[in-house]
Amino acid sequence: MSQREAGAADWRAVHAMAPGEEGIPILRRAVEDVLVPLGVNVLMLEVNYGFEYRSHPELRGGRPLRHDTCQEFAAFCRERSIRLIPQFMCLGHQSWAKNTHPLLTHYPELDETPHIPADNPDIYCRSWCPLHPDVNGIVLALIDELIDAFEADAFHVGMDEVFLIADDGCPRCQGRDPAELFATAVNDYHRHVVGERGLELLMWGDRLLDAATMGYGEWESSEDGTAPAIDLIPNDIVICDWHYEPGDDYPSVRYFQEKGFRVLPGCWRNAEAAQALFECADRDATDRMLGRLCTTWAGADDLSRALLGEQPEPSAQVMEAAATLRLCMETP
Repeated sequence: MSQREAGAADWRAVHAMAPGEEGIPILRRAVEDVLVPLGVNVLMLEVNYGFEYRSHPELRGGRPLRHDTCQEFAAFCRERSIRLIPQFMCLGHQSWAKNTHPLLTHYPELDETPHIPADNPDIYCRSWCPLHPDVNGIVLALIDELIDAFEADAFHVGMDEVFLIADDGCPRCQGRDPAELFATAVNDYHRHVVGERGLELLMWGDRLLDAATMGYGEWESSEDGTAPAIDLIPNDIVICDWHYEPGDDYPSVRYFQEKGFRVLPGCWRNAEAAQALFECADRDATDRMLGRLCTTWAGADDLSRALLGEQPEPSAQVMEAAATLRLCMETP
């Protein structure tokens, strides 16, 4: 028997990548015809640079969403009792493969690793420098625009899989404690989003977990010294604790709750792993357990086609994520 209070309102959450303007109509249909009947009540939409930013138009990515489109879609979700939470990937994930994202393309001086060649050899993703005096002024302006466009009451700052931090090539961060640097970034975003804007803050939890203690490995936990940051940040942050492989136990589910954080465990496309994770979450739940999150790592338009059974059929990976989402939301 878990310690979770009877009758507590579970988060039944889905995470997807924001589509372009052309993807909003099918996303609306998927919300109406699939997500609402499944009982989904939270939609995390990862926007990143896919927005028509006004404060920094140079940072608009391809297929940017318009302000009025976001406002209308957020209202559409609210009318269906779905809380829409925008996300901007902060600190890490500032490149993918050989392509660097707009912030570090236009402002290379903000790069944590400026010495790495432009085609990003031998790294996973670039990071921005959390100590650069100009970075927060730019990033927080982008966050404010997303908060306003979606009329949001919560914001997700990402921060998963940050591998480049306290790099010896950064004149500000070299020799610094990675945990203190990571906590500095978290606290900066918390101060703005929670303290100044009055919203709830969400983040991924992997960098707050010690791989040696948790036994998850370098992706779902940290081998880079960031884990002690958990004791340096406010525990009113909602931790999205993602795990994508089958296991007998997921000790981080208990750990985050013991540290005073509310936790939202997250699965992906492996149905066996999802079932194991949520069984563990139910078993170890306290009143800090929020519910369940299905990540999809798909464009919301592709995900919508998978959920609606429409052509062109998305990739096998997206189809698996959609099937696991259905299974998890249909399972009590």
